This record gives sequence, C-alpha cells and structure tokens, in this order.
Amino acid sequence: MKVFELIAPCHFGMEAVLKKEIFDLGYDVTLVEDGRVSFAGDAEAIARANIFLRSAERILLCLARFKATTFEELFQGVKAVPWEDYIPENGRFWVKKASTAKSKLFSSSDIQSIVKKAMVERMKNHYRTEWFKEDGDEFPLRVFIYKDEVTVALDTTGDSLHKRGYRKMTPKAPVSETLAAAMIMLTPWNKDRILVDPFCGSGTIPIEAAMIGANIAPGMDREFTAEKWKHIVAPKNWYDAVTEAQDLIRLDLNMDIQGYDIDGEVVKYARENARLAGVDKMIHFQQRPVSALSHPKKYGFIITNPPYGERLEEKAALPQLYKEIGAAFGKLDAWSCYILTSYEDAERYIGRKADKNRKIYNGMIKAYIYQFLGPKPPKMKR
Repeated sequence: MKVFELIAPCHFGMEAVLKKEIFDLGYDVTLVEDGRVSFAGDAEAIARANIFLRSAERILLCLARFKATTFEELFQGVKAVPWEDYIPENGRFWVKKASTAKSKLFSSSDIQSIVKKAMVERMKNHYRTEWFKEDGDEFPLRVFIYKDEVTVALDTTGDSLHKRGYRKMTPKAPVSETLAAAMIMLTPWNKDRILVDPFCGSGTIPIEAAMIGANIAPGMDREFTAEKWKHIVAPKNWYDAVTEAQDLIRLDLNMDIQGYDIDGEVVKYARENARLAGVDKMIHFQQRPVSALSHPKKYGFIITNPPYGERLEEKAALPQLYKEIGAAFGKLDAWSCYILTSYEDAERYIGRKADKNRKIYNGMIKAYIYQFLGPKPPKMKR
C-alpha cells in the first residue's frame, strides 16, 4: 500500500475545521498551513477525501517539496520528480495554477512555463520520444511557492469541491458550499437543534446543514479528475467510497431547519436547490424579512451570511439592517447567533459585542464570523 502526502486547500481561517474533518475520516494530519491542511493517505484516501470532506476546496496529490530561489533550481527540482510513475505517455499535463508569495520567484507565467518544460524533459528521456500528443486523460498540476519553498502537486479533484451539483439556481454573491459547511461545523449545532438562516439566498446554509444532519456526503453525486487515473486510484476505491457514503445516509429525520429571505424569487431558487440536493423535505423556506424572525423554542441557532454592502448604494441600508438583526436575535430566548460578514460596524449596529470572532477570507474579501454564544441546553435526564 503506497502512502501519499495529500493536500487539502480550504478557506483561510477554517483550517481547524478541516483538520478535524480529516481526523474524523481516519487520517493523520501532517501539516497545517494558512489555507491548507496536509495529511497522509493511500489511494483509497484520495477517493474518500474527495467524496466526504465538506470544507476542503480540492484534494491535491503532493509529488515534491523543495527549495528554489532561481529558475534553474526550480527546473531541476521538477525534473527530479518521477513523472513517468504518474503520467502516461499520452497524458495531457499542464500547470493549472502557479501561485507565489514572499519568494524570489514571482512570475506565475514563467513558473508555469519552466515547470512544464522540466516535466517534458524528464518524460522525453523515459518514453524516448521528442513529442507528446497529450490526447489522453487529464493531469492538471498546481504549484505553490511560499518563502522559496516549492510544492508541486497533481489536482485529483477537477472542478472545486464546492460544486456539489445541487446549486443550479443562484442569486448574486452567494456563500460557497464549502464555506457554508465549514461555518456550520464551527458551531455546536447538531441535527437535534433548531437552525434558522434569515438571509438564506439560494439556500446554501440550510441545505448544507440538512446534508450534515442526514449524513449525505457532499461529493457522492459528482465526478473527479482522478477517477480516470486507474494506475493510481483503482475503480474499486471510488466504488467502495460511494457505497460507504450511501450506507451512512439517514433520511428518516425530523429536523427543524428554516431559511427565510425577503425576495420571493430567491426563495423559489432555494427550494429548487434543496430538491436537487435531496433535502427539500427537511427544510422550511419562506419569504420573510429578518424583522419578522421569531421562534417559540429555546436553544436554537441563527447561522447566516447577511448582505454587507459591496456596492456604495447598498451601504446606506446596512445600519438599519443590522439593527433589525440585533433586535430579532434579542427576542429569541437562549439562542446562539453566527454571522459571516465583512461589514466592519456589524457589532455596533447589532448592539452587542460578539463573544468570539474569527477572521476568514471569502474569496479576496476579508470577513469575520461573529459568534454570539447562547447557553447550552440542559442535559436530558435518562
């Protein structure tokens, strides 16, 4: 059994959530960096990580780590990788993305060109050819350079893991599925507790919560690039991982998950997305403003991503909106509230300082998850 180093990128600030996910999946975490968690795993782990991980953006198969301060060092480091063990003679290979920070090598386009050239030189010698047709399966590569440390990895995933396949209808600026899942897993919420998203948009947070509660693996209904790499990951590994995922699903649940939005058209989108995800019967969607938020029971959760005024004309409405959030939350007895926003005056207008906050990056936007913590419910008497 060959053990690989696998790298799972995630949203900056959500590394601890992903680390726990990987540990719960049964794998040893070897390194935690900003926006990335590395772990040890075999071919089966590549399939299971792609299918089961909720907060990871993709799964990368790390092939090399080395230091390079010149393009010659980069060339030689890449050329030393046994590419012939991974890429067949007719494989289509290219550098999908090259990123660099705090390093002497800073031109992404030059890095991509030199890495490809080094790969070709190595494979020319092995396959004894001067020309590669590249008409076979795809082998996209990702290269990261940080403080002159180069990481070279094959992308086993393809389209990002946030593309679960259920979100066909999308309003503007939705929260991604991976970030929504990570945000939920950051909280103590579980399937027996109430969850309300009063700014549900396309329904991502309620849908991800329902999938977590029903134990529906996020990647079980989509395809991955590495499914065609039969010499690295056997078809049986994918089949077994999907079978495992199917066996774990629980649809016989009575969860109290609610999604509201002031826009009736958007609520229709959310309902359709929930149907495509197979969780429409677990979520109640309704057209309703945040000011009308109420619930008779205690110990529930608000988990939401409200507007934060990316356009100037929207900013003027934010103080009143966040006042309404604070007023609605204040009427809920013993609830907790988790708000993802980049609006810097959120706490001021909510009228309460968060018990905790966590800085994250939603794309290139710096945001915070403000955590207003309610009391724990009393333990049930046996």
